[in-house]
Amino acid sequence: MRRLAVICMALVACTGVESESTMKTEQPYGLVVHGGAGTLTRSQLSPEYEQQIRAAMAASLAAGHEILAAGGSSTEATIAAVVVLEESPLFNAGKGSVYTWEETHELDASLMVGSDQRAGAVASVRNVRNPIRLAQLVMDDSPHVMLAGEGADQFAREKGVELVDNDWFDTDFRLQQLHQAKQEDNLQGMLNPLGVEKKFGTVGAVAVDMDGELAAATSTGGTTAKRWGRVGDSPIIGAGTYANSGCAVSATGHGEYFIRHAVAHDICARHAYLDVSIKEAADMVVMDVLVRAGGEGGVIAIDRDANVALPFNTEGMYRGYQVGDNDPVVGIFGDE
Repeated sequence: MRRLAVICMALVACTGVESESTMKTEQPYGLVVHGGAGTLTRSQLSPEYEQQIRAAMAASLAAGHEILAAGGSSTEATIAAVVVLEESPLFNAGKGSVYTWEETHELDASLMVGSDQRAGAVASVRNVRNPIRLAQLVMDDSPHVMLAGEGADQFAREKGVELVDNDWFDTDFRLQQLHQAKQEDNLQGMLNPLGVEKKFGTVGAVAVDMDGELAAATSTGGTTAKRWGRVGDSPIIGAGTYANSGCAVSATGHGEYFIRHAVAHDICARHAYLDVSIKEAADMVVMDVLVRAGGEGGVIAIDRDANVALPFNTEGMYRGYQVGDNDPVVGIFGDE
């Protein structure tokens, strides 16, 4: 009996040591945001405008990071970060959305959760103040992944999403861009909206939370002077937005190329199947695949260990990140 007791005590002691040695380390968490890539040089931005951009990016980071630091989910953090940018007239999403050829606004957004790969997206909505919130409802409260046009707006009305008149998205700056696009079209005899200003103002966020859950969110007003119901990569899962259990990506750029090359998914696939870092995977696609194809833009990406990547093949990209309790970092130009 005594011998049995000694053996039992030894087993308990060993078990205790083992449990301590295998104790789970604290899960790192972090958030990355972007506000568009393109031809961004210091000579193009006034000090006042640059300050406004940096302040908006910092506010977006703060909104999402506050949720993560309190133990909230990566999904809610990315939505909060994107809503801040949708509410700003400085970016081509929400309030600052560009004009279509017909001088209206058509907005797109998508959201994806990595753990179970649930996703929601909306395309060509006209009256939804914050399209990213509607994308979440498509994911959570419908059997579908993507809703478009009038049907998406009707779904928004039924779900009680905040609606606005289409002219709520009007801004003088974007209207001037449309007029310039139409002028160039008349001169060249063809539509080339990307020639107006090589600035892709799509916004997005990716995050990993304290539970190791990843999420990605993207929102945009599309391309200046777009016609015929054109939809870019932002609401397309796998092109402009993607997340799985190891990676989350949000893109900004010439959407047609991002669709053709399934950019967001390709980055996560390379990260998983080639067993390379998230930075290597993102660089392969943005700095090689897209460059060879002639596609311009950039991405933000994060992995489960809160490693971040922010590659872009343009002169600049509005971007920022904050990992754990480290200070936030915001950048605009290529040399930052």
